[in-house]
Amino acid sequence: MTQTKITPRDLTVMALFAALLCVSSYISIPLPFSAVSLTLQTLIINMIAILLPPKKAGLTVLVWMLLGLAGLPVFSGGMGGPAKLFGPTGGYIFGYLAAAILLSLLKGKKGNIARELVVIIAVGMPLIYLIGTPWMMAVTGIGWKAALLTGVVPFLPGDVAKCVGAVLICRPLKKALWNKK
Repeated sequence: MTQTKITPRDLTVMALFAALLCVSSYISIPLPFSAVSLTLQTLIINMIAILLPPKKAGLTVLVWMLLGLAGLPVFSGGMGGPAKLFGPTGGYIFGYLAAAILLSLLKGKKGNIARELVVIIAVGMPLIYLIGTPWMMAVTGIGWKAALLTGVVPFLPGDVAKCVGAVLICRPLKKALWNKK
């Protein structure tokens, strides 16, 4: 079995992405009809998945989650603590972890832009919704229709745009981060 070494450079990149994930949580627009806010978190999650291998992507998101669990204000709207992680939007946070790992596994190794885009739109976003929406239903007691109308439908156009943005942003970043000149 091969072990993936984590180099100081890897740790630096992972820490930077964890920090970006923290900052993306502050870019938050609360919606009056939903417990879920519009944020740039999905953009950063997709970038993490595209740029990092699965183990490093998962560790990066897990560090962010643990910071939030410890009470640091790193979740949407500058919130932190167990109440936020296990509250109505906690399922989406856990969905980010699952998506970062799975997308990183499925993205392929050649950096095919079309494949990356299809994977994050067709697999990543649905996975986040599939974990987050039933969680929100269980915590709030709302039904499927209300959950879809408040936790999925309003976010679809923006999430697709963030997926496209992540793939386009990652093109030059791949060269900058991983070129070993």
